[in-house]
Amino acid sequence: RYSLFYNHLKNIEESEGGLDKFTKSYKTFGVNQLADGGIYCKEWAPGAEAVFLAGDFNGWNPFSHPYKKLEFGKWELFIPPQDGHSPVPHGSKLKVVIRAQNGALLYRISPWARYVVRDEDKVNYDWVHWNPPQSYIHKNPSPKRLKSLRIYESHVGIASPEGKVASYKNFTYNVLPRIKDLGYNCVQLMAIMEHAYYASFGYQITSFFAASSRYGTPDDLKEMIDVAHSMGITVLLDVVHSHASKNSEDGLNQFDGTDSCFFHSGYRGNHQLWDSRLFDYANWEVLRFLLSNLRMWIEDYRFDGFRFDGVTSMLYHHHGIGTGFSGDYNEYFGLHVDEDALCYLMLANHMINTLHPECITIAEDVSGMPALCRPVAEGGGGFDYRLAMAIPDKWIQIIKELKDEDWNMGNIVHTLTNRRHEEKYIAYAESHDQALVGDKTLAFRLMDAEMYTNMSVLMPLTPVIDRGIQLHKMIRLITHALGGESYLNFMGNEFGHPEWLDFPRIGNNESYHYARRQFNLTEDDLLRYKFLNAFDRDMNKLEERFGWLASPQAYVSEKHESNKVIAFERAGLIFIFNFHPYQSYVDYRVVAFKYKILLDSDAGEYGGHQRLDHNTEYFSEEYPHNYRPNSIMV
Repeated sequence: RYSLFYNHLKNIEESEGGLDKFTKSYKTFGVNQLADGGIYCKEWAPGAEAVFLAGDFNGWNPFSHPYKKLEFGKWELFIPPQDGHSPVPHGSKLKVVIRAQNGALLYRISPWARYVVRDEDKVNYDWVHWNPPQSYIHKNPSPKRLKSLRIYESHVGIASPEGKVASYKNFTYNVLPRIKDLGYNCVQLMAIMEHAYYASFGYQITSFFAASSRYGTPDDLKEMIDVAHSMGITVLLDVVHSHASKNSEDGLNQFDGTDSCFFHSGYRGNHQLWDSRLFDYANWEVLRFLLSNLRMWIEDYRFDGFRFDGVTSMLYHHHGIGTGFSGDYNEYFGLHVDEDALCYLMLANHMINTLHPECITIAEDVSGMPALCRPVAEGGGGFDYRLAMAIPDKWIQIIKELKDEDWNMGNIVHTLTNRRHEEKYIAYAESHDQALVGDKTLAFRLMDAEMYTNMSVLMPLTPVIDRGIQLHKMIRLITHALGGESYLNFMGNEFGHPEWLDFPRIGNNESYHYARRQFNLTEDDLLRYKFLNAFDRDMNKLEERFGWLASPQAYVSEKHESNKVIAFERAGLIFIFNFHPYQSYVDYRVVAFKYKILLDSDAGEYGGHQRLDHNTEYFSEEYPHNYRPNSIMV
């Protein structure tokens, strides 16, 4: 793998003048404004017989501005300035016109288009030339690379209680302060790369270089990131390089009239479950396109890194379909591994680490590919973190299948600690996957229909709501403290957002009712959501103070099956969890030295029963317990 990567890197150095020049192609491909007012256009369309530029600027004449054919399937066009001004005004609509091999004229959006919009009365998106007289100027530097990542996974469009598509401006002024107050230091933005189908959750990309216009303009997004940086919040982009939308009118598919171009042709170029196109990562121009795409998001918008979606699909020719992973190393090495895709990921991480070492990359891989988060120089994938995807599945399985008294403490600890500790993992109890229609959030699984009727503090605390609130806090804290080297939460889940997430579509009569986040629930003093919100905030603030995510792995001193108690030490703190459904303990001996309560899920401000005195200090005695010389009674 390293040999393949090194050969690619060597070829880039020899034929393209180095990685820096190769990945700057986003400044030359597409339609670009020159300093003298002229326009330079460049496209890669190897299957085209001829290429033209048409638009508002030439009265949509499809033949007046032909491109010149270059080698290797590239085409270029220079349009001189008109009286010192650009011949293609800002805001004018454009199309690349392709004469296909069968003679047909195809009107396409450039794969490198920076801004595309859709009129309300139209189905397809239009390409709009984005060249404002004054672009947004960033005022704040990016935050320094974080040691402890507390990630708030977000979607701009649903970030409002109102039933509509929310905006970048709304997120900037209403959501970012909430994220800061909750103690998260990183926001991971989904569905930013333009996608024609809103209900795809941003995973069917049509324009890779365009920020979604349904939320606002590119400058609105730049301002949003700048304001996040002013708050010390790192901003990550959920990047989708694992596949692309099948749209041809406003997507990459059949851009030059052929089945291939950016993708594998035939069966290999189609994802059978996602109904989307699969990139040909061995193709030189595909590498240029994808690597330049990453660099553009970093340098133009100031994103601080990426969460790579669908990495498992990229790593294997079978795309993980109908395949289980047991951890056997034969599953990770062999002809079933797509070495070209893996090499692309190594190149991507090498480029980011070389040109922007402050940036962070995260892999969404369910297979457990070894060394994915080790440096490229070691033959690894080069990622900084990987998602601990087994953890949310374990919590769902426990809650769905087991009675409370049958919860297995050893199995919980094993799931939370079963990782390669030389690779960093992002722990999470639930993400957007569990919030989608057809699934249930932890809060909804725990409390279900009673969330509609019994979340008021004016109502008696029912056993279902009491159990749900307490377990919601405990599950999140033990995942946060024991499950990895970073923590992630999907927006709204921190306070037990009711119901599910469903985007407007034909199946729900294009309703926005479930495509929103009801942040207002936490602001109502008469609702119990405020307790979960407060606990999540204080949990994050405590991690900020003690830094357990950046500390070595925890020492688990107890996982007692009959008592249903888990105790462990990390970052100079002791964490004690009593998962017993009805048994409390007095004078319970645990391993510790001096001890004072810092966070208590039973505290009144978190909807607990206030059974512990927080003013008491506990001192250890020389009483050996669980292979430690000192212990205390709690």
